[in-house]
Amino acid sequence: METTSCHEQPHAAQQAGAATDTSYTKGTFGYDLLFLQKKDPGLVVLQQGDAQLLVSPRYQAKVFTSTAAGSQGQSFGWIHYQAFDGPEDAHMNGYGGENRIWLGPEGGRFSLFFAKGAKMEFDNWHTPKAFDTEAWQLVAQKADSVVMEKSMQLTNYAGHAFSLSVRRLVKLLDNSGIDNALHLVRDSSVKAVGYYTENSMTNTGTETWTATTGMPCIWMLDMFNPSPATTIVIPYKAGKPKPATTDYFGEIPADRIRYHDDKVLFFKADGKSRGKLGIHPSRVQPVAGSYDASHQVLTIILFDTDPLGRYLNQEWSTGKEPFSGDAMNAYNDGPLADGSQMGPFYELESVSPAAFLPPGHTHTHRHSVFHFTGNVAGLDRISQQVLGVKLETVQQAF
Repeated sequence: METTSCHEQPHAAQQAGAATDTSYTKGTFGYDLLFLQKKDPGLVVLQQGDAQLLVSPRYQAKVFTSTAAGSQGQSFGWIHYQAFDGPEDAHMNGYGGENRIWLGPEGGRFSLFFAKGAKMEFDNWHTPKAFDTEAWQLVAQKADSVVMEKSMQLTNYAGHAFSLSVRRLVKLLDNSGIDNALHLVRDSSVKAVGYYTENSMTNTGTETWTATTGMPCIWMLDMFNPSPATTIVIPYKAGKPKPATTDYFGEIPADRIRYHDDKVLFFKADGKSRGKLGIHPSRVQPVAGSYDASHQVLTIILFDTDPLGRYLNQEWSTGKEPFSGDAMNAYNDGPLADGSQMGPFYELESVSPAAFLPPGHTHTHRHSVFHFTGNVAGLDRISQQVLGVKLETVQQAF
């Protein structure tokens, strides 16, 4: 099994509270710490006891990974180790990371990923360098938090140029902060790591962003490691239209998605079949999660929603109404038609409404991530309190 010796970076290991004579197995937090410090000497380590977090200003202000159990504990974020070496990819540099910020929309009449008039197909799809490859500025750092900023110049599919600044706060929460955020009464045997992100976008140009010019939205994407026993859990509100868009990359096979009591959606997250879904703004709840039964890890995300907001359609088409988008998404990776695959991984995502901003005004989107590991009974109580469903029901979905 692949290992990294912490003799290679003793100071980095000491920063994370690890002994310098240990070798870390791939999949542990210590392994990822040492790997990433070689790629980003300015990597920030946030720590609250055994709970730790790696944040990289060099790599687009990503939270790369976290752990609830110290340097020898499981590393929760998916990291694409191979992407750090070799030439830059013209389309997207998928370094991974369990919490990253992009700006949308990806497709549609106001796309930021396609040049004006270009056909919306892969050959013409390019992630803007400002949130794909360029470094961000570290502007503030404390023991439990970090603030990063980036000025950007972007042009959308409609040909409108935007000047903007993005500011990102990442704050590691202590145990009481985690429990308060989720209104939990938690079993003391359950270990946890949780963090809050505040992501703000300011119009630094001279024109108001309107339905004619188009406008960006804030898009948060969390990449995690799949397993054959991982299931995404998405609570949703009663009502109409149907809760989920399920055909982003072709219709998701019926045996990979389940609806429970018309209030919870289950989506298989094994990294073996490519599919994406989205939850309609009128049906979305401000919470989602996943459960990996093989490792006994319960993951929960909290995020802002706005029932009155106008959400941008991000599909690779100009034919749909531009404000007909989803407010939350989930993605399961799988092989492409040619058999190649970047992952495997799965994603939980949240999206802000379209930002109709006058010059000098700011739009903010908050998104938090929590991981719990421990005995199943303790995890089950959290799942029922936060997601409204028993873990037994989650495991029986597929």
